[in-house]
Amino acid sequence: MIKIYGLPTCPYCDFIHEQIAGREDEFEYIDIGKHVRNLSAFMHLRDTNPVFDRMKEIGDIGVPAFVFADGRVSLDPADAGLIEYGSPNACSVDDHKNGRKGC
Repeated sequence: MIKIYGLPTCPYCDFIHEQIAGREDEFEYIDIGKHVRNLSAFMHLRDTNPVFDRMKEIGDIGVPAFVFADGRVSLDPADAGLIEYGSPNACSVDDHKNGRKGC
């Protein structure tokens, strides 16, 4: 099972969340804004894993973040077999704002 930390107000996370709909046996989506317990778990991961160093350096949050069963952490959706927002197969920001499904 792959855990995905994200936020519903993040277009990158929203795009990932749509891709995993109905695939709960493969992915667990954890909304870090839903409960302080989720935010705390994400902040601990972010504060202790060097994968987030670049994100912190540029002032980014670092979501969506993917945590694999073996403990490996990635910020690349392709590592989880998913499509990254902004790639040729993804939607535009306008698509997202206009409510296009999967954006």
